Amino acid sequence: MPSKGKGGTTVNTVWAIAEPIAKSLNLELWDVRFEKEGANWYLRVFIDKDGGVSIDDCVDMSHALDKPLDEADPIEQSYCLEVSSPGIERDLKRESHFLKCIGMKVKVKLIRPVEGVREFSGVLESYDNGNIQITLSDGSGLMINKKEASYIKLDDFGGEI
Repeated sequence: MPSKGKGGTTVNTVWAIAEPIAKSLNLELWDVRFEKEGANWYLRVFIDKDGGVSIDDCVDMSHALDKPLDEADPIEQSYCLEVSSPGIERDLKRESHFLKCIGMKVKVKLIRPVEGVREFSGVLESYDNGNIQITLSDGSGLMINKKEASYIKLDDFGGEI
């Protein structure tokens, strides 16, 4: 049985099941999370598509995913399946996220400050093997490794942090 937790084998197993289903529905699988909140477990599947995700897309993905998940039975305990859009200010975690968002505004929060500053916003210029180049609003550049950031997300509101 796959291990449980925030990113272990359960997520990889569900990803392998969900990705071809999403593609068959003309959707992109954005993320899969298996998380415990209080006493309850949640399997969260995030989908995306050009032009945005509708409630019907979420319902279609949820219905299409139910039977294959039941058949594969990758999760021992009971859980709630949630299918949704990654939403505004979506987290960028995977290489595909960064590559898709080159040229867009992002917000970054670093684990350790650089010259006393921990939070930045700017335009994502490039991504290569975990290294991220951002042009800040003052025109200067910031090069970081993804591992140095608490989060990197789209800056859909375009404001300074």
